[in-house]
Formats: sequence, structure tokens, C-alpha cells
Amino acid sequence: MKVLIINGHPRNNSFSDAITAAYYSGAAAARVQLATLVLRDLDFSPNVTSFSPNQQFIEPDIRSAQQTLLWADHVVFVYPTWWGTMPALLKGFIDRVFTAGLAFNEIEGGTGYEPLLRGKTAQLITTMDTPNLIYQLLYRAPGHNAMGKALLEFCGFEMTTTISLAPVRSSSELQRKKWLDRVKARGSSLKYGPLNWKKKLSIRIITWLKALRLQFYPMTAVAYAAGAWSANHFGHTFNATVFWTGYAWLFFLEAATVLINESADYNSDKKNKYFGPFTGGSRMIVEGLLNFKSVRKGIFLCLTTATICLGMVLYIANGNLKEMLLTCFALTVLALGYTARPLKLAYQTLGEITVAITHSFAVIVCGYLFMGGSINDPYPWVLGLPLFFSVLPSITLAGIPDYQADLSAGKRTIAVRFGKKGAAYAAIIFTTLSVLTLIVFTIADLFPIAFKNLLYFALPHAAWLILKLASYIKSPEPPKRIDTIMIAALTYLIWYAVVPLINLT
Repeated sequence: MKVLIINGHPRNNSFSDAITAAYYSGAAAARVQLATLVLRDLDFSPNVTSFSPNQQFIEPDIRSAQQTLLWADHVVFVYPTWWGTMPALLKGFIDRVFTAGLAFNEIEGGTGYEPLLRGKTAQLITTMDTPNLIYQLLYRAPGHNAMGKALLEFCGFEMTTTISLAPVRSSSELQRKKWLDRVKARGSSLKYGPLNWKKKLSIRIITWLKALRLQFYPMTAVAYAAGAWSANHFGHTFNATVFWTGYAWLFFLEAATVLINESADYNSDKKNKYFGPFTGGSRMIVEGLLNFKSVRKGIFLCLTTATICLGMVLYIANGNLKEMLLTCFALTVLALGYTARPLKLAYQTLGEITVAITHSFAVIVCGYLFMGGSINDPYPWVLGLPLFFSVLPSITLAGIPDYQADLSAGKRTIAVRFGKKGAAYAAIIFTTLSVLTLIVFTIADLFPIAFKNLLYFALPHAAWLILKLASYIKSPEPPKRIDTIMIAALTYLIWYAVVPLINLT
């Protein structure tokens, strides 16, 4: 391991010097490669006087510091906390060293920035006169957040536990010796790596949660619940055990589908410059946080768990076994076939229809059948039709930011086949059909309890969405990212699942 210690104290013979020496001594005992930067000894201007730090003359010490930063696997910052944050010397060093192209890139997708220092770890060791509890609770640790979150994590570092030594002013020699012993021990612990097992586990869990893209799951749950409660409304007993076992099957099936998509869409996701929370995949493989082998293991685990849950629900549910098997088989084929071979429906301009079916009719009918209903009953189909049309705008519009990447990867979405504005026109048609279906059902008095008051929410939202889409179509140079329109489309479909569920329960 290559370790860089940065001493940010502007004065000689400070306690930060003693801390730096203690950490160095412990790290040397751990037999890691070591480098030290004492910022007060460097010759550089701490002020960015040009429009961009990259346009300013780069002093030899700054260039050397940048090279050392890239060399290091683990970076330790030692500095005093003054006025709640770092000294001016350290701030100036950061302004000059952590520049675009070295620490981060400006990009079109995501937050607009790409961290370039992933794979590195960092630790803060700081002294304060303010007691730790006051600094954390009253002031909310502004300096720790600035260094840890706004700088280092922004650039891709994984942060280890911050060591705050306080209050220094009233500390005794014995207390300072204990602090130095603690710092030395922290340095010597590097022989086991900079991250403890809890941090490693939390990183792993967070990575997998991001890969699963849990933001998509609530709609499946709500639609499934609406189907189950509609069965209860028509005289079938609601069985909580059956319900949750059935949902466990749906959850792990959806998880397997998402992971398959992550793997199958890698070429498209890698080329995608306009990715966001609901487009361009989770990017866990693209960013190297997961590999294909681990994702395949995740798919196998999810499918195995889903199969067990499905077997349990088929055994304990009161519905017709043949109808449940047929419906569950159809849902499984459509879900997995979205990007999986041999179907690869998303590559045949069938992906949008597939997603709309699996998030409306399919899950509603499953909930209805598991509670004892029949596939021949009209109620789950009536409940699912407006939801089906309301899902289509968002999944169709998701192809607009992904257009260039999908085109390059041979993925034939509606946006690729008919163009970006063609996808917007299609979204207007689908939105209109969802409202018209709802109006017809209201006039015909079909399933009035489920759709009660839904039109009051859906109609103005539909008008807002259509206006946004019309503005996009009229624009001579439509934006490449459509975050506001995506939010409008995604929140639009919520009414068609949530309001019926509330009415039925």
C-alpha cells in the first residue's frame, strides 16, 4: 500500500507535526510505502487568480503534489480545525491540486461530475479547541463535511473514521501522549488495510443496493397490493402470509431482471453520456464497483430465492393453481426476456410494452389470483388498463437520454426507431389514452370504487405532462437531458396505482 500523509498546519513545531510523526512511525511499522507533504514547505500560490485552476501557472511543487496524490492508495490529512474548518493554507492547496481532469471530470450525465479518484481511501486527523460533541451536534461538523463529503467523496475517495482530538487547549501532557499513541496505533493498523470490516461490509451493501435500483420497486408493490385488495373487495379473504410471500417472489424476480439488464445493457450504459437516476442503468459495472461474475452470482441468488418463494405461494394460496402457474410463467418470461436472450424484447421495440404489462396487468392479476380470484374476472383487467397506459409515457421517454447509446448498442427502443421527438409524440398519445380510458370507465361506471376521485388527480397532471412534451417537441434544439419531463411522467403513473389502492383498502 502507498500512503501519503499531508500536514496542513502552517506553523513549525505544532501538535500537528507530532501527530504526523506518530502516524508515520506507526505506518512504517506496518511496512507500507510512505510519502509526506508538509504544505508550509511547498512553494506555491494558494490563490486561484485565473478563471480556472488549470489555466494558472502550475508550480513544480503543485505538479509534484498532484503526481504524489495519484500515486497514493491512502491519503491522510493532518491539520487543525480553525473557525470550524481547515486552515487557509490547506484550502489553497486543495484549490490548486484537486483540479478538473485530475480529481474529477465535468460530464453530461448523473450530477454533472465524474469522480476520477475512485479506489483510493482517505482519513482526516484534526485537532480542535471545541469539544467533539459541541462540534458535531451544535455546529454539525462543517469542516469534516467540507473535507470528507464535498471534497474527498466527491472525487471518489472512500472515507475512514475521522479522528478528532479535542479540546487541545486544555489538554494535559498525558492526554496528548494518549492521543499520539492512538494515532500511532491507527498508522500501524494499516497492515490490515485502511478500512475495517464494518466499512467494507457497508460499502458492499450500498453497492448492491445501488445495483438493484430500488427506486423502481414501489410501483410494483403498489400495483400488486391493489390487485390483492380488489380480490378482497369482491369477497375473497385477504391472506397476509400469501400476500407477503407473493410479493417476495415479485421482489426477487424484479431484482433478477434489474441485474440481467445491468449486464446485458453494459455496452449501452458505458456509452451513455446523459444517464440519470432512472436512465442509463445503475453504472455499478461501468464504474468497476461490480464485475460481471459477481452480477451473475447475484442473478442466480435472486432467481433461486424467487423460485422458492413462488413454490411456497403456489402451495399456500387459495387461487386456481393452473391459472396462477400460467400467469406467473408469463410474467417471468416477460420480465426476464426484457433484455435476456433469446427474447431481448427491449432490442426489438417491444421493451416499453413489456415494462408496461409487467408493471400493470401482470402484477395486478397476480395479486388478485393469489387471494383466490379468477383470471376470468374482469376486475383486475379493468383496474390494469389505465395503469398500463400511464406507465408507457415514462418508459418511452427514458429512451430519449439513452438515445445515442442505445443506437450505438443496437437497442431498438421507441426513441431509436422513431426518433426523440417521435418518442415524445408517443408519450403524448399514451398519456391521452390513459385519461380517455379513465373517463370512459367513469362514465360506464366500471369498478367505481377503485377509480373514485382518480380523475381529479390524473387529468391536471396529464395536462401538465402534455404541455411539457409539446414544449419539448416545439424546441428547435431539444435538451439532451429531460429530467423535469421524466419527473412529470414518473409521478403521473403514481396516481393510477396509489388512488385505487387507497380506495380499495
